[in-house]
Amino acid sequence: MNYECIQGDISQQNNIDAVVNAANAELQTGGGVAGAIHRAAGPELTEATRPLAPIEPGQAVITEAFNLPNDYVIHCLGPVYGKDEPSDELLADCYRNALELTEKYKIKSIAFPAISTGAFGFPFEQATKIALDTLAGHVSTLSHLKTIRFVLFSDKDYQRYQHALEQFS
Repeated sequence: MNYECIQGDISQQNNIDAVVNAANAELQTGGGVAGAIHRAAGPELTEATRPLAPIEPGQAVITEAFNLPNDYVIHCLGPVYGKDEPSDELLADCYRNALELTEKYKIKSIAFPAISTGAFGFPFEQATKIALDTLAGHVSTLSHLKTIRFVLFSDKDYQRYQHALEQFS
């Protein structure tokens, strides 16, 4: 498996088959990642997600990517830290469920944001460890996925994720 970490905008990942949306339960435009993805994808994304909502913490659903440079958007609802319990398990479910969709749709590359670390308040280091451990535990079961990219918006988050990824490999 090829792991990458970049600083950038998750809605501008030109060479990735699927991007992960850190979605809200109603799968609608929001702030942060959800806002960036919905704005870039266009109003068709909102229409496509409407019949799939609401989703529960840990759940993942997939749609076409519309005006994004990708084939798919995988929408994951991460847990709100301190509210949705067990938060560690629900966050791991987001990553596991996204990976299951990559297998079902024969997706070769995926880009993840740092799910639940923004407005949902999950401690960054803890969320990063859960993400990396969960992905490492499941990639051997996948026959299509070849690249996992982590896309962090801020330089600080990029530096922290890159450091965690270096320690992990």
